[in-house]
Amino acid sequence: MSVRVRFAPSPTGPLHMGGVRTALYNYLFAKANGGKFLLRIEDTDQTRFVDGAEDYIVEALNWCGLTIDEGDREGGEHGPYKQSLRSELYSKAVEDLLESGNAYRAFDTPEELAAMRADAESRKAVFQYDASTRGGCRNELSMSSEEVDEFIASGTPHVVRFKTPEAAEDVVFTDEIRGEVSISSAVVDDKVLMKMDGLPTYHLANVVDDHHMEISHVIRGEEWLPSAPLHILLYRAFGWDAPKFAHLPLILKPTGNGKLSKRDGDAGGFPVFPIEWNDPKSGATSSGYRENGYLPEAFINMLLMLGWNPGDEREKFTLEEAVECFSLDRIVKSGARFSPDKAKWFNELYLRDTPHDELASELSSMAAEKGIELSVKDALCIVGMMLERVSFLSEVFDANWLFETPCKDDFNLKMIKKKWKDETASYLEDLSVVLEGVADFKAEVIEAEFKAFLESRELGFGQVLLPFRIALTGAGGGPSMFEFAEYLGKEATLARLKSGVETALIIKAELSN
Repeated sequence: MSVRVRFAPSPTGPLHMGGVRTALYNYLFAKANGGKFLLRIEDTDQTRFVDGAEDYIVEALNWCGLTIDEGDREGGEHGPYKQSLRSELYSKAVEDLLESGNAYRAFDTPEELAAMRADAESRKAVFQYDASTRGGCRNELSMSSEEVDEFIASGTPHVVRFKTPEAAEDVVFTDEIRGEVSISSAVVDDKVLMKMDGLPTYHLANVVDDHHMEISHVIRGEEWLPSAPLHILLYRAFGWDAPKFAHLPLILKPTGNGKLSKRDGDAGGFPVFPIEWNDPKSGATSSGYRENGYLPEAFINMLLMLGWNPGDEREKFTLEEAVECFSLDRIVKSGARFSPDKAKWFNELYLRDTPHDELASELSSMAAEKGIELSVKDALCIVGMMLERVSFLSEVFDANWLFETPCKDDFNLKMIKKKWKDETASYLEDLSVVLEGVADFKAEVIEAEFKAFLESRELGFGQVLLPFRIALTGAGGGPSMFEFAEYLGKEATLARLKSGVETALIIKAELSN
């Protein structure tokens, strides 16, 4: 059997990272089995359609590196790949179900259905439109043929519902992740297949499209597991073979119970969307992994490990490496808990594996956007100093002392209060004399002279190195000070050392008063 899978999002808003993971697993399964990965846009719910959402979905998948084999923009032999362009197929499918007796027209008004639900609630029951209740509703199974013909002739609004079996039965199928699944048809209601506006519901369009697009495996989130019996019954009603099903575990919030949501991201300060989303209705902007500085390779690797494991301790996989070892039987059944810290860890891995010259070029461009003049040569030095200290390249700009001499407001007051002693200024003034005499101002030479100075004065590293750092950067942490001094050059290092000592003395005096 030829493997054909699809990712079928609805253009009703931004693509959640859980949706991207579904797309990723479909993509990996297709590529691992020499199959095709399709993108189908399920846009039949026009009431929830959001302008720009489809473009957003395509851009997000492109950023993630998930190449689409067949789709609305790529073409293919099984199009159209938008459900809104496939109405004739759905109309024909509904007529077939009506003719075979597997579906029926229902004329109940929204008010009548609401009344039936309210009545059930008053009896502490739940109303379900099915074999046990359809006889008391307004539909062509409970009405005479004359009444039905009259309603149709007069254009009375109606829906088409699936006719579930009269006698309950166990709908059994094998889930590629969960094994054998058995669900009673008694819990399946007579779902609406065609709405009053003539558009199909998800259930009908989904099954019809998967059949005509020759989808071999339906890989989707576990929230669709309760719908599987209905879909299998629909396949049987049409006389079609059902595809194989695989229902993926949920991505859980970092703490507590439940599915990861945008609210969790807002509260925790992390994105839940792959790229930034600008809502055309509200004007609100939701952050994305791309705009937060994540590399697409890191984002995809993080998603890969949220619900799948290779069977060993390995965690780092490129997309190509993942294709080589991906299989559905390595997907876990239980929910996978998302960790913002783990996501950052993945980005650090890929950031440090990126060639320094590439990062330097990007850093130079980022600096230009901020109005900072930074040559690629200087950017390369900064990358060498800072790469092990940041999770994102953009964090380099948090250390503004890399680009300009720190002013008084930049100095770490707590560090000065704790570490700047009465004799510190004299130590640094003597060190300045030593550094001025260094002819070859390179990190290793500066370090050797610094150590010799400490030894000659019988001083410990902590007595001079941290104040030296404070004077040059205003901060208490950062890269090797010897590398930083080389980067600044002798003249700038001595100038910063002088002004830094003067600033620290002013601050120390103010703190003492």
